[in-house]
Amino acid sequence: MAHSLARRQLLQALVLLPPSLILAGSLAPPALALGGVMPALDAAAPAFDLEGVRPDRHGAAQPVRLSAADFAGQWLVLYFYPKDFTSGCTIEARGFQRDLPAYRQAGATVVGISADDADSHASFCGSEGLAFALLSDPGGLVSQRFGSWLPPYSQRHTFLIDPAGILRARWSGVNPSRHSAEVLAELQRQQAITRS
Repeated sequence: MAHSLARRQLLQALVLLPPSLILAGSLAPPALALGGVMPALDAAAPAFDLEGVRPDRHGAAQPVRLSAADFAGQWLVLYFYPKDFTSGCTIEARGFQRDLPAYRQAGATVVGISADDADSHASFCGSEGLAFALLSDPGGLVSQRFGSWLPPYSQRHTFLIDPAGILRARWSGVNPSRHSAEVLAELQRQQAITRS
């Protein structure tokens, strides 16, 4: 009941906003999304420091604590998703896993965040053969900083952060089946801009 009331209030607020502020894609000024206000592009990405799991080279999920500082000097794809083992989240994770060699070749790291605990993440990594870190944000504090929290779940949003910690692209209204390819294309575009 409270969840649907909060969603209805947010949708009513969106109806009152000018169309220029209601954005569903990437590459725009601060944007309103179903989870709140997303951070501005070309500005420092919000900080995070979370526990979770990262599979080792044998695929066994190991406990890990990662912060934004751990990714200084490299590109970071930080994606938020609602729940382990749900159909859309599984499709999205499989896409990132499929494209992981291309991300690594481009010098980028992929990290997923949801409200699920580390045990759930470990099972999800194991069942899907995921080789990237999944972090736990049970109270949604980090998700809120990224405008990606509608209790009790993180929303399906993705952020591309450059090696200096600057937010270069963001996505909401994600289509899980093609999302990884979209993010990879934007990463390559951003890197081409940096090189020129």
